[in-house]
Amino acid sequence: MFICHGEGLTTESVDVTDGASAAALAERLTTTLAQAAERWGYRRYWVAEHHSFPASSSPAPAVLLAHLGAATRSIRLGSGGVMLTNHAPLVVAEQFGVLNAFHPGRIDPGVGRCSPR
Repeated sequence: MFICHGEGLTTESVDVTDGASAAALAERLTTTLAQAAERWGYRRYWVAEHHSFPASSSPAPAVLLAHLGAATRSIRLGSGGVMLTNHAPLVVAEQFGVLNAFHPGRIDPGVGRCSPR
């Protein structure tokens, strides 16, 4: 589990005692870190696509970015790699078009490829 200790962000920033699933906790920590990065003056926050382990907050980067866009005000948000092997490219393009409509000028799409399963 990644927890950043620094100005305004400690383990007390996120309630980890309420019995939440590992994925829910990862999402809370990801959101808290994005908000802290924005406060600290960072210009970009990127998420990566990961699958098949319970503590991942990003098996669906576009969904996570929509949430982070609503939880922040100005920081740019990007996908460190939507794996086109796993998704139809047209759907990815449409999803990021909608994200840009919700959060104009703040979305940085990133794509990649992975080994087939």
